[in-house]
Amino acid sequence: MGEWIAWLAVAGFVVAALVAWGTGRAHAAAAACSGVDADYNGDGVRDTAIGDPDATVNGKSLAGTVTVAYGGAAGVVQVRQGLAWVPGDPEAGTRFGFSLTSGDLNADGCADLVVGAPYRDVNGAADAGAVYVIYGAPGGLGTGPASTFYVQERTSATSEPGDLFGYSLSAGKATGSTPYVAMGIPGEDVGTVRDAGAMAYVHGGVAAWVDQESSNVPGLSEPDDRFGASLASTPTHLIVGVPGEGFGTEAFAGGIVIFSHTLDATGRPTPLTGADQTSTNVGSAEAGDRFGTALAAAPLPASLAGESYVLVGSPGEDLGTAVDAGSASLYRIEGDGTVTTVMGALAQGVGGAGNTPETGDFFGQTVAMSLQGPLTLRLAVGVPGEESSEEHLDKGGIHIFTVRGDSTVTDAWFDPGYGIPGVPEQQMFVGASLAATPQALLVGVAKASGSASGAVYAFGWDSQSGTAPTQTFTPGEGGIPAGGAAFGASIR
Repeated sequence: MGEWIAWLAVAGFVVAALVAWGTGRAHAAAAACSGVDADYNGDGVRDTAIGDPDATVNGKSLAGTVTVAYGGAAGVVQVRQGLAWVPGDPEAGTRFGFSLTSGDLNADGCADLVVGAPYRDVNGAADAGAVYVIYGAPGGLGTGPASTFYVQERTSATSEPGDLFGYSLSAGKATGSTPYVAMGIPGEDVGTVRDAGAMAYVHGGVAAWVDQESSNVPGLSEPDDRFGASLASTPTHLIVGVPGEGFGTEAFAGGIVIFSHTLDATGRPTPLTGADQTSTNVGSAEAGDRFGTALAAAPLPASLAGESYVLVGSPGEDLGTAVDAGSASLYRIEGDGTVTTVMGALAQGVGGAGNTPETGDFFGQTVAMSLQGPLTLRLAVGVPGEESSEEHLDKGGIHIFTVRGDSTVTDAWFDPGYGIPGVPEQQMFVGASLAATPQALLVGVAKASGSASGAVYAFGWDSQSGTAPTQTFTPGEGGIPAGGAAFGASIR
């Protein structure tokens, strides 16, 4: 199976066979940790993890690395296979760091780094995929409990070629403080159904397998559904993207499935509902829309506990004659799964967004979101196919939207040479990698201008169009190791 979702561009059983191995190192007792999200050394300051899945390690091309810059200038550590505290040896094509998330999975107050390597070969199965949990500790990553290495096994206890286990990740604490991690497997064949997709879900140490043949999950497993290609979550809800979902003759129209973290009688997250562009009245589900390609979620304030926002990207949406111009939609999810459309038409030239929709913009290929108080949402949408001239095809760009309680929308725009440092060049694909923190939007430019091997830029949520980043992470500077190939392709 090919790499059918570029970085730009049988059924139903509890997974007793989701195998996890440790490194064999002894678990160390943790001193007090802060409980701050993405704080891997427990000092109370958020840290930044940056993936370079194309990096060469020990002569192995595309083996991949993750660089963690500790907040407060507390140092830098590079995470890769071949270290004593990371399971396995570097292998060509593994793409360690393709996906990233974090959560306090062992409930010690230190955030733990979760790394996807969806192209790792497992027991001879090419691109079966693996996921690594590197536990945080007061001394930093690599000084605490032994790391955990997940591979997915079916009833035959073997991974399969092209499963892409770990292609997407989401982790956190459910209501009641139970830790969870969800791992997408979009290349999974369900029975004889090719690339139907699945998800592995670990909740408080209990592992479950979910696909569209599992009890009460909306939809059916169909070829190329790619259930699990994207994931997002809040303490109440888990949202799974199904960008290949078809409706009649409308192939790759896309959809999402919403779960509660409450486990059902089978030990799986409880399915609540499914949604698509037609069911949410934001237009029609059309061939190639790929609704659900990108997801971002945020919990509503305490006064509305149990509800969530979800931002959904549809990069294949056609707008007039502009094919694959792209769009995004914002929804509110109630505790029982009821979905209400907040903003159904967010696209360039529509819904308060600037610029003009053009063929191949792919607006919505990536999305990010941060709730800033009870009445303000910050939304970021990547437009990696954006271009201002034929000279700079696919240079890309990003929108930052501010949505007030009355649905008033303001828009800020950034692209190479206009806020994004450097000069515009072809195929920079700015907007292909985004991550949100409470303070800033992080933008990865893995194909940076010139000879640079990538960079990550932080923009405060209040940044005006074209303003400079507030912080920059670049290989060879600030203690970050030099070199690399696609530094910034993933961020957490």
